[in-house]
Amino acid sequence: MADHSEDVMEDSRDESSQDSKMEEFTEDEVTLIARMFSLLGERWTLIAGRIPGRTAEEIEKYWTSRYTTSE
Repeated sequence: MADHSEDVMEDSRDESSQDSKMEEFTEDEVTLIARMFSLLGERWTLIAGRIPGRTAEEIEKYWTSRYTTSE
């Protein structure tokens, strides 16, 4: 049973680090996202294909949280 609880704790830490990674984009990533967005629009999968280790969902969440204006 002790092994299982350690696994659960490790999984929780992994999820927390993934959540914080999602929030942290490098300056180069932000520049690339902006350039790709201006060329491709909201084609998040294509943009994510140019940024190793990033998913389309991460990029879309980042973009919409920072650059979307309310109409």
